[in-house]
Amino acid sequence: MLNSGLMYKELIQKAEEASHKAYCKYSRFAVGTALLTDSGEIYTGCNIENSSYPVGICAERVAFGKAISEGHKKFRAIAVCGFFLGELDPVFCPPCGMCRQFMSEFCEDDFEVILSDKMKGIRYYKLGTLVPVRFDFQI
Repeated sequence: MLNSGLMYKELIQKAEEASHKAYCKYSRFAVGTALLTDSGEIYTGCNIENSSYPVGICAERVAFGKAISEGHKKFRAIAVCGFFLGELDPVFCPPCGMCRQFMSEFCEDDFEVILSDKMKGIRYYKLGTLVPVRFDFQI
């Protein structure tokens, strides 16, 4: 686990802020993430949809793409939150299967996934529990 409850709160706050930047006019479900690198930097992401619906990109992969494009390859944790447009409070929003597999490419089993839900509180998961059998093609 991260050493500080303050770090969890900061990641959740940044994820919530990022969710308000989402482009989600088709699903009307905004998702935001805050990704913590091994060096302590935080990269945010939001979902970006497209009228050709499967062409959009999830918030998790946006954050990873930003961090990786800046040279980061090691990560400690990600906070994810989502909400329906018109609602005020975030709801429980676990990463989709594609994002879980994407995370497993760059993260170890102890990588932390933090989910925020105003009604149910905060939930913490290790990536290894979310992706117990990952696809791992070795060359």
